[in-house]
Amino acid sequence: MDFILQPWPWYITGPLLAIVMFLLIYFGKTFGMSSNLRTFCAMAGAGKKSDFFKIDYKTQKWNLMVVFGAVIGGFIAHFFLSNETNIQLNPHTIEKLQSFGFENIGKALVPPEIYNWDAVFSIKGILILVIGGFLVGFGTRYAGGCTSGHAITGLSNLQIPSLIAVIGFFIGGLIMTHFILPLIF
Repeated sequence: MDFILQPWPWYITGPLLAIVMFLLIYFGKTFGMSSNLRTFCAMAGAGKKSDFFKIDYKTQKWNLMVVFGAVIGGFIAHFFLSNETNIQLNPHTIEKLQSFGFENIGKALVPPEIYNWDAVFSIKGILILVIGGFLVGFGTRYAGGCTSGHAITGLSNLQIPSLIAVIGFFIGGLIMTHFILPLIF
């Protein structure tokens, strides 16, 4: 059981990911979570309103299983396989986050100052969710896929647009971390 509870080393997870990607490429499939949003909308009948959603969603059943597996796996991992361990962060990161008003840094994977119900139902929390959700949705559509699709599938297929998108994701993350986050908090 200790083997499951600890993070797996790269030499196990890397080859497992490579095997999955090889199988997807072999069977002509692509992996990505954002494509499932289109599938869900098509299943709900959005094709009646927009041609973008006029797809045969039945061909994407396998990818929907990936979503359900991720949700169920996340639930099992969080509630049954989690260790209560502190996250080791750089002291400069801790100092910077404390200057933004964050407390108990490293005690949880996500800070409760952003990810608890009180924060969500505040004006700032709602604005962060709405604006952030719009930007993520717009960016995903504009980039032609999400981070998992480009970084895992696209780079595995040696696609230049995916390399450009992944570089953009990193640049966006740096801008958010160093310029926008200090403005929000």
